[in-house]
Amino acid sequence: MRPDLAILTMAGYLEARPRVGYFYTGKTGSQLLADKIKKIKVSDYQSIPVVVNENVSVYDAIVTMFLEDVGTLFVVDDDSLLVGVLSRKDLLRASIGKQELTSIPVNIIMTRMPNITFCEKDDLLIDVAQKLIEKQIDAMPVVKKTDKGYEVVGRITKTNMTKVLVALAKEDVL
Repeated sequence: MRPDLAILTMAGYLEARPRVGYFYTGKTGSQLLADKIKKIKVSDYQSIPVVVNENVSVYDAIVTMFLEDVGTLFVVDDDSLLVGVLSRKDLLRASIGKQELTSIPVNIIMTRMPNITFCEKDDLLIDVAQKLIEKQIDAMPVVKKTDKGYEVVGRITKTNMTKVLVALAKEDVL
């Protein structure tokens, strides 16, 4: 019986106190899951960012996006600091028409600072997910604040959020 009580204690359904015994916490499975989700940080699920320099041509950005199989590129300056974001829509909009894509730099069409939504690695993942929904964006850069600006150290995407959901569903202790 003790192993079963230990499992229920680890799962959060019971609490144990020395010389008192075991007692029910009153939490349901969904409450325990919500508590677990609220503790997950961005650093636990961030992925490697795909960055391009602000002087790269729109054509090269399109090629990079398809080769890296991503929907968002983060644009950095010569000091590797975040200056903009390029989405599929930005690149599609730029490619419509008869412009010469090899001669247009991405800094002409990108979304610029301070209009970029970003997060830091210690932010809670649930808060970042809320921002993705509110802003209707597919990806967000994970940044580290420096003296000169923000350095891109990762990215959080809708795919990362799906990985969290799958990982939580596969855990036996839920």
